[in-house]
Parts: sequence; C-alpha cells; structure tokens
Amino acid sequence: MNISAPSSAVLKSKFLAGLGDTARQHILEAAQIRRIAPKKNVTVGGEGPHHLFLLRAGQAKFYNLTESGSEVLLLWKVPGDVIGLVSLLTNPPPYMASSKTVSECEFLVWDHGTIRRLAKAYPQLSENGLRLALHYLNVYMNRHVSIVTKTAELRLAEALLHLATEAGEVRASGVEIDITNEQLSSLSDISPFTASRLLSKWERDGKVYKRRGRVTLRSPESLMVT
Repeated sequence: MNISAPSSAVLKSKFLAGLGDTARQHILEAAQIRRIAPKKNVTVGGEGPHHLFLLRAGQAKFYNLTESGSEVLLLWKVPGDVIGLVSLLTNPPPYMASSKTVSECEFLVWDHGTIRRLAKAYPQLSENGLRLALHYLNVYMNRHVSIVTKTAELRLAEALLHLATEAGEVRASGVEIDITNEQLSSLSDISPFTASRLLSKWERDGKVYKRRGRVTLRSPESLMVT
C-alpha cells in the first residue's frame, strides 16, 4: 500500500533509523494499514508471531497476565513504537507478551514473510530490532533497580513524567495523560491503593488534577520535589 505522507512519529521511529529515503519508502510501501478500535487485542502472549506492528497513531499497552488474570503493564506504546519484534527472526518464538489498544489506533503492519524479506534486503532493520530489544531490556532492568532503591512516590512521579513526555497532551490546564490509577500503579510497580493515595495528595497540593481515566500535571517539575 502506498503511504505517501508518513507521520513524523513514523519517520522518527527507531525501527527505521539509519535507513535512506529510498529504502524507508520501500519498507513503508510494503506495509498494510490496520485500524483497531480501543480495548482490542493487537497481539496475544503465547500465540504465533505472524506480524510486526508499527504504531502510527493512538496508544496501546504491552502487558502480561498473572495467574489471577490481573494485568502487569510492561510498556506504554506511543506512535513510532513497534510491537512484535520477534517476527524479525527466521523461526520466531511465540509472542512473549500481549498488547491491546488503549485508544483507537492505526498501525503499519508487515506479515512475517514480508518483514523477513525486507530484513534480508535491508540488514539495518535487524540491527534496529536488536537495538530496540536491548532498549526494552534496559527499561525492565531500571524498573527492577528502582523497586529496590527508590520510594513509591518517586517511582510514580518518574512514571508520570515519562508518560507526559511520550504520550501527554499540552493543554491550558497542564499536560494531560489518558491513564487509569490501576495502569499507573502497574507501571510504577506500586499498589493501586498507594497510587490513589499519592495522586490524591498531589491533587491537594495543586500538582495534579485527576478524573476518571485521566491525570493532568499542572506543574510537572514539582512532582520531583517531595
């Protein structure tokens, strides 16, 4: 499918880094556009990795399910991010985690055969995939270290500031983030009760304003002052 005007997020995607204009255009033209409604599965952990997805618009979550059925959020996906990196491999293992749309999303999608052919033609794609995998590993390592070395309040503040940078919308009232208390608690590795308590405290202090499914940072820099 001809994608004549890629979004800036797609052009800046780390998955396409280091590629020339002609190569990038060829790769994008080999993709299919798929629009997925909110709260729908993109990938399911344990299933065969038949596609690679590049998020063009919207937001999605990358998570694992516990034995009790609770979601543990691993990453918050924004435009330019990739889902299904394992499909770059010749004989890929199943998807290691699940992903689901948070808002209405538009993806560029390559099936396994297509992305493998492109990776052979443009080895930079495989190198970029490895770099992204190492980046995600580093994110998880840092989260593990934070659990041991940082307070719950600092972890929540850092998660909010990261989301504000990656997925926030600047309004007159501040930076708005569409996310629930439960999702924030999972990304911060704290309990939902603790997340709710801290957000209420910050709201009383005038640092944030919250309503169902949305948090507005009125003074982002103040969150790091405890």
